[in-house]
Amino acid sequence: MKTVEIERKFLVRSDAWRSSATSMHMLRQGYLARGAASSLRIRLIDDRTARLAVKFGKRGLTREEFEYDIPLAEAKELLLHVRGTVLEKTRYEVVDQGNVWEIDVFGGAYQGLTIAEIEMRSEKDRPSLPSWLGREVTGDKRYSNRALAFQRPAISPPYGLSNLQPGSSRHPG
Repeated sequence: MKTVEIERKFLVRSDAWRSSATSMHMLRQGYLARGAASSLRIRLIDDRTARLAVKFGKRGLTREEFEYDIPLAEAKELLLHVRGTVLEKTRYEVVDQGNVWEIDVFGGAYQGLTIAEIEMRSEKDRPSLPSWLGREVTGDKRYSNRALAFQRPAISPPYGLSNLQPGSSRHPG
């Protein structure tokens, strides 16, 4: 199904959101292909269902996404062929002041990284920002799932990356 994705991303500075979480899913995902403005992602959800997504371009906060359910057995096989790192994360859904936030708590190579995303109807939307949010990283490619899958991780637990480039010792931004 084709959708238009309009989202903002933030680092998360505390666990205050956890008491408001309404759902939780374990995700494993990787990228089978990537271009300058496109990607082909495979995602397993709770090791029970799977989706294949094709994403194109980015104009401002907006990009096109085509996402399809695929057989779990095929998804597991495809996951063996990803390029880069398979990302492991637990995704929580949190409703705050009428806004739905997706909180990704990373495991594996990015243990300790926590990112909040909000999908919006328009780039002009101005959602209220919960106090547990940290710095906005919308547009900072270092925090895109695609970039995380292809770069060398360097983590500073519990809530942020200490650096994303070899040899750097400062927090990005």
